[in-house]
Amino acid sequence: MTARKPYHHGNLHQELLEEATRMIGEQGVDGISMRTLAERVGVSRTAAYHHFKDKNALLCAIAEQGFEKWQAHFAQLMREQSVDMNRWLKAFVHSYLDLSREHPEEYDLMFGRPVWKNGEPTESLKAASFACFQDYVYLIRLLVKELEEGQDKGKPSKAIDCLRLAQVSWSMLHGMSRLLNDGIYLDRNSIDAMSDSAVEMILAAATV
Repeated sequence: MTARKPYHHGNLHQELLEEATRMIGEQGVDGISMRTLAERVGVSRTAAYHHFKDKNALLCAIAEQGFEKWQAHFAQLMREQSVDMNRWLKAFVHSYLDLSREHPEEYDLMFGRPVWKNGEPTESLKAASFACFQDYVYLIRLLVKELEEGQDKGKPSKAIDCLRLAQVSWSMLHGMSRLLNDGIYLDRNSIDAMSDSAVEMILAAATV
């Protein structure tokens, strides 16, 4: 057994999150417990429970951290690409797939059954996930507005439900991410081609 360290050692909250994420990658969600997590980090169970009241709270915290990380990343993309929404959308799609592939355990908890169906999502997790999606809806609205302003003024426009477009396009990216993370698609060139096709489909749907 790992020798226990003093209770106050660095950022224990973050260390527990990071170690739990590693354990999920090694053993899956069912293989993790607060007891084994505390042993891996080298603290008492009491210290671990001081930060997370139970396993569900721990899983929700990992998922919540994932949404916050993504929101910050995509906000940075927006600052870099704000003058060209088409470029932003392409960067967003590629980054979405890259991040889901680079952090598969975190991604599984952000959108998966262990938290949302079999567990009990915390209010803070619900708020973080909603905020992340609302940012995407807002950016879809900006994209539609930019395309509308650049269209042929003599061409009749169609009504676009930006909320539905955001829901459907996010679902498409989620499906692609699941196929990638489950090992069905592995070739990098194919992944890039799929990303570009997704961008074209979203742009076509957003064209008024």
